[in-house]
Amino acid sequence: MYSEKVLEFFKKKNVKLGDWVKIKTKEGNLYDGIIMPRSEFGDADCIVLKLKNGYNVGISIDRIKSISVVVDKKSREKKHVEKTKDVKKTHARQDENKKTITILHTGGTIASRIDYESGAVKALFSPGELLDMFPELENYANIKSRLIANTLSENLRFGHYNMIIDEVVREIKRGVNGVIITHGTDTMAYTASALSFALENLPIPVILVGAQRSSDRPSSDAALNLISAVQFITRTDFCEVAICMHATASDDYCHILPACKTRKMHSSARFAFQPVNALPYARVWPKEERIEIIDSNYRKRGDVKKELVVRKFKEHVKVGMLKAHPNMLAEELLAFKGFDGLVIEGTGLGHIGIEVFDEHSKDNRAVEAALRAVIESGTIVVMTTQCLYGRVNMNVYSTGRKLIKAGVLGNLTDMLPEVAFVKLAWLLSNFERNEAIKLLHENLRGEISERSLTDFYLPR
Repeated sequence: MYSEKVLEFFKKKNVKLGDWVKIKTKEGNLYDGIIMPRSEFGDADCIVLKLKNGYNVGISIDRIKSISVVVDKKSREKKHVEKTKDVKKTHARQDENKKTITILHTGGTIASRIDYESGAVKALFSPGELLDMFPELENYANIKSRLIANTLSENLRFGHYNMIIDEVVREIKRGVNGVIITHGTDTMAYTASALSFALENLPIPVILVGAQRSSDRPSSDAALNLISAVQFITRTDFCEVAICMHATASDDYCHILPACKTRKMHSSARFAFQPVNALPYARVWPKEERIEIIDSNYRKRGDVKKELVVRKFKEHVKVGMLKAHPNMLAEELLAFKGFDGLVIEGTGLGHIGIEVFDEHSKDNRAVEAALRAVIESGTIVVMTTQCLYGRVNMNVYSTGRKLIKAGVLGNLTDMLPEVAFVKLAWLLSNFERNEAIKLLHENLRGEISERSLTDFYLPR
């Protein structure tokens, strides 16, 4: 909340939250932006402006020489609504010489804009508005677009995966040439792997696209990601699930990333998504309309000879995740007793502290007993490594050998923890327990590498 001093200044100058204004300071500096709510921790006597470059700046009202409204909030909203009304007309054209791509919108930052009442990024754009923002998409394909959800991705559950799966299948039956799913980046890798497991023998490509910066910001990465995905679908024979996101901090090219080998590695950078223990499938330079295939080991359209097999998730399958750490307590493990499955992010080669070697480590005995109790309750426990790169090998140290003897699974695999979580939930949704255990160790969708090479290590 702004101070009474600022609110009185707003009233005197006839400006308000959401107005696009120009400010000149007493030092001669010029600022052009939209008035935002004050941060909880900001100076109550400073006006916060959202600049054209997407960044915020605070300006003390004591420094302001003049302030003028460029476009008030009401006029901006009216223009926004009028623009939306023309969307269906603008995007109704179909070219029989072009491929047809359906964009299914699930929300997230790519479908968000700044809410100038709260200052937060909210999922506010409709599918039509997004297409209107990126009309160049229609230079490459006939674009169909519809909303199937509108939320930030941390809110998604297994039932939403099933909903997305159903919508993809519907588009396949309609005969489209590819599907793009706009998705929040926080759990996009989870959804990509879920679709990869659930949709076997895909006859078309399904590409998930997100954005690290909302689509109303000039610095948004949404346009490059979407255009790259469309070009990749229309100009290659790729026929799997993948992720398309920025490869660098600049607007130069995007990576097409394997669904079950990709992780969000940075909270805000444009190039947050990186392949782990794998290479990208391709680089796409959309401005040059150029595609470089890096790894051609993917299913191609000409290879599709089997019928699509769809296996969805049980909405209430209970699979948990636990990160190993020093000073673990037995209660942490016992919380998962009776779950269908548990994925442990172990240390190093796949460890959890269970050995007693002095008086300070006595509680480790209780941790081991708790782990055994969880397994004996029927919970399938799978080990991964929080190192991410490399693979689990519980044969090397005594701790690992004890874990194997206790019944912990996942040895010699290199599944990412979140992929192991999704795979285990999917297996338990579709197969009997013994079959699920067997399939857990098999490479079904590229989630387990044949070999772990240091060439794939990120800091190379």
